[in-house]
Amino acid sequence: MVKVITFFILSVCSFVSVAASIDCNNAFNTLEKNYCAKVEFDKAEAEMQRYLDKSIAQYSADTQVVESINIAQSAWQSYSKSQCDSVFTVWRDGSVRVVMILSCRTKLTQQRTHELWAQYLTYMGSSESILPEPNVVDLS
Repeated sequence: MVKVITFFILSVCSFVSVAASIDCNNAFNTLEKNYCAKVEFDKAEAEMQRYLDKSIAQYSADTQVVESINIAQSAWQSYSKSQCDSVFTVWRDGSVRVVMILSCRTKLTQQRTHELWAQYLTYMGSSESILPEPNVVDLS
């Protein structure tokens, strides 16, 4: 058992050190593609959190709006999980399943970020928005 745990730890440590050298523009194998998809998802999630935090801060004086934003975010998280879990189920027998679920989550996260921007961080007319319009990459 100790040998198995040691092997697992060494494998993880090796992958982490190799991951730093992965060129995501030229990901070659499944592990590299999974790693790169996770990197993209993590970026999208951090960006969404930034827009969510700014949206809440923008309306901090109005507790009803803040509560509504939080309720919508919670509902969106449930939807996103269910939607992308169904994508995973479609691809459950293939090695591409991890990339497919991460691509789904990235795309939905980017769409949610754009919604946060459009609904809470822009003004009518020609006033500049509070944060720049986020990019939504077509991952289809």
